[in-house]
Amino acid sequence: MKYPEVVKVKQRFPSGKIENIEKHLTEELKHQLPAVQKGASIAITVGSRGISNRVSIVKTVVDYLKGQGAAPFIIGAMGSHGGGTPEGQMDVLESLGFTEKAIGCPVRTSATVVEVGTTDIGFTLYCDKMAWESDGIIVMNRVKLHTSFRGPNESGLLKMITVGLGKAKGANQLHRQGPPNMSKTVQEVGRGMIDTGKILAGIGIVENSFDETAHLEVIHPQSILERERELLLLSKEYFPRIPIEQLDLLIVKKMGKNYSGTGMDTNVLGRTKIFGVPEPQTPSFKRIGVLDLDDSSHGNATGIGLADLTTERLFQKIDRQKTYLNCLTSTYVQRAMIPMVLDSEQELVNTAIDSLAVEDPTALRVAIIENTLDLETLYLSHNLIEEAGEQIDVMSDSEPIAFTEDGELNYFLGSAGGH
Repeated sequence: MKYPEVVKVKQRFPSGKIENIEKHLTEELKHQLPAVQKGASIAITVGSRGISNRVSIVKTVVDYLKGQGAAPFIIGAMGSHGGGTPEGQMDVLESLGFTEKAIGCPVRTSATVVEVGTTDIGFTLYCDKMAWESDGIIVMNRVKLHTSFRGPNESGLLKMITVGLGKAKGANQLHRQGPPNMSKTVQEVGRGMIDTGKILAGIGIVENSFDETAHLEVIHPQSILERERELLLLSKEYFPRIPIEQLDLLIVKKMGKNYSGTGMDTNVLGRTKIFGVPEPQTPSFKRIGVLDLDDSSHGNATGIGLADLTTERLFQKIDRQKTYLNCLTSTYVQRAMIPMVLDSEQELVNTAIDSLAVEDPTALRVAIIENTLDLETLYLSHNLIEEAGEQIDVMSDSEPIAFTEDGELNYFLGSAGGH
């Protein structure tokens, strides 16, 4: 089979990052965090996402609180991820580097929530039992576009309150509202929890297109709703995308919960797979093939249904219980559907090309990416270079897509993700 020629390129993204995380965050805590009593137990929410500098950020908060005489602890706040079990969520936290030895405080997980109230329009306020029994909660999360809904508040501190602290029950309550109402729901539930007085502060993180910490801010509880909206707008300026909106074939080397809540970011793929919700007009990719599941996803292949083709290797890594629980909690069961499974990466590419039924495969519009989070460096078919224009710098000569003797993609000058 004849293959398109591809070129390694590097995208030009907005830069800007915080150089000294510890110093910056310590100053924020000094000026924005209310005084805590000596001996006060303080719960710090930690989710399942691969946030950059996560260990450094959390350890800085822990060290500061300990310096004030408080007794901080980490609470696993990730909805139904990790199979929804304390053991599964502890495995996720440990894989992200959150251990008592590394952080300097206890790390706790639980599946038990308590009902702590209701909102004016009838939503139940759920909270992790151990967090609720603490003397105060610090809510921490990255603020970014959500993969399922749009609104002034999307993925961030309010969602961490609603789903992270609310566990599976909180997640179920949110997702039952459907995408058109989810932003309003996180606002309502988040505001209700804040009004209980249990939330001491929020810590909002915005990352740039290189997955570096661009903004880090300690926020007063009553300012979280409005300030998060401003941080969401900032995050949109940094959001990385593939520089071409129309492709015949997108090859994603790895998917996983560490890259996106949906395994592959729906904003990058241009697919949501939510029944009754129209797909975005752009970007538009005719075929999507995903090659592997990152080990740190612990078998959770949520989002595999976003692809058209996958490999036997990825298929064998799927933990159906974890994947199904995650998709049932969100109600988006299409995201757990298995695409065509091929024996090798070469067979996947051949099948994708055959399915497109074109006379000249070398003219196909193709991109190869490491994952949907790391998009600085990627491969584009040579016929797209002029279209991408000043957004990219060319890093290699043009060569046909090649494979090893075992049928694995040959990435020429190294990983497409730049790792």
